[in-house]
Parts: sequence; C-alpha cells; structure tokens
Amino acid sequence: MLTKRIIPCLDVKDGKTVKGINFENLRDAGDPVELGAFYADQGADELVFLDITATVEHRRTLVDLVRRVAQNVNIPFTVGGGISSIEDVSALLNAGADKVSINSSAVKNPDLVNQLALEFGSQCVVVAIDTKRYDGKSKVHTHGGRKPTDLDTFAWAKEVTDRGAGEILLTSMDHDGVKNGFANDLTKTLSEILNIPIIASGGGGTMQHFLDSFTIGKADAALAASVFHFKEIGIQELKQYLQKNNINVRLGC
Repeated sequence: MLTKRIIPCLDVKDGKTVKGINFENLRDAGDPVELGAFYADQGADELVFLDITATVEHRRTLVDLVRRVAQNVNIPFTVGGGISSIEDVSALLNAGADKVSINSSAVKNPDLVNQLALEFGSQCVVVAIDTKRYDGKSKVHTHGGRKPTDLDTFAWAKEVTDRGAGEILLTSMDHDGVKNGFANDLTKTLSEILNIPIIASGGGGTMQHFLDSFTIGKADAALAASVFHFKEIGIQELKQYLQKNNINVRLGC
C-alpha cells in the first residue's frame, strides 16, 4: 500500500506567506523560509510553494526565495506561480525545487505540459487545477482563481494526464479556507478516472477531514495551509491519528 502524504502549502505574496478564504481576504501567515524549515522538521512529507500573484503580475516566480527555502528543507519541494517555459523550470530546479506546478500557463498553452514532461520527466510536472462549481458543473479557473474558463475540470484533468503530467494538485475554490472538509466527491471521481496521484486541496479544518480525503476522496495526498500555519493541527499529531485509523503514513521527523 502506498504511503499517503501530508503536504503544507506556502502561498506567497510579496515575499510573505499568506492565507485567505475562497482565494480572497489574505492575511499574513509568516516567513516562508522559517515555515518551510519548521514543517520539514515536523515530519511533513513534501512542501508546496505557490507564488500566488506571479501570473497576475506578469512576472516569474521569486527564484531567490525558492533557493532560500530549498536550502532549509530536506523533503521534496514543489514550486508554482508564473511558470511558462522550459527556462523557467530549469531556473527553479537549479534553485532547489524538486517539482514544478503549472496552471494558467498550461491552460493557455497545453503543449507546455508535453514539453516539460519530455524535458524533465513526468515526475517533475504537477498540474494545478483550481476549480469551482457553476450550475452543477466544475469549471477550471486560472490566474490564482481570478479567471473562470469554459474548461470542464474532469476533461481537463484527463487531457493533462494524457499529455504527461505526473500529478494533479486539485483545489476546490468552494472549499478553500473555510475548513469544512475537502471536496471528496470531486477528488474521488478524478482518482477513479486517472492513473496518476491526486493531491486534495481546499477545506481541511479537522483531522477527520484529512481522514475523509483518503478514505472517501481516495486522494494520494492532502494539502493544507492555515490549519498548519496557525498551529490548529500538528503534523505529527495528524499522522498518528491517521495511522490509528488505518491510513499508511510516514511517521517520525
């Protein structure tokens, strides 16, 4: 049985970690370098670093900040935000990232997924899908959730998988930050139709929610931000709870 992963997410704006509700009303959550090191020490399985305004501000991810975070962690580290070329990915990998996450650039140029998978390997390519329901249908959003598209979430996830994505980071905008649980029906459907790992994101508020993401949602990993940033849930405490409920996790720091 594959080990389920717990992944803290560092949403970064102006060099600081921030967190909001439904992608809005952001508040300061601390220094990303310090938080990254803390989570690595606490036993997080991976980290995700998202420069959430890079695409909107038409600039590249903060490579220097990525380098400083990478120097302080010893676990896999995924970086996203403003990535649109092979050159961007090379710079981030050279700065210490293990994987990259693309969203808006993949929607704009789907061939980018093929190019990155060919150049760096599928294991390096995470496609982030920010999704929100309208009239019963889940639609993909870009630009940090600011721009809705006509893309159906399930069809798009299938397409990027076929193009070589190695993992899907699925964020339910309806659930993000409200701590009422992950979008388990959505995650379960994707997990059943795709043959690559699905990271559930958006809505984690209690340890039960994380358990549900694995048992009901069939997620391979669960990602959260504020419950970790504001120390509402400890990572080791969460993993011990999951293990007691028959979820295979990596224990120890």
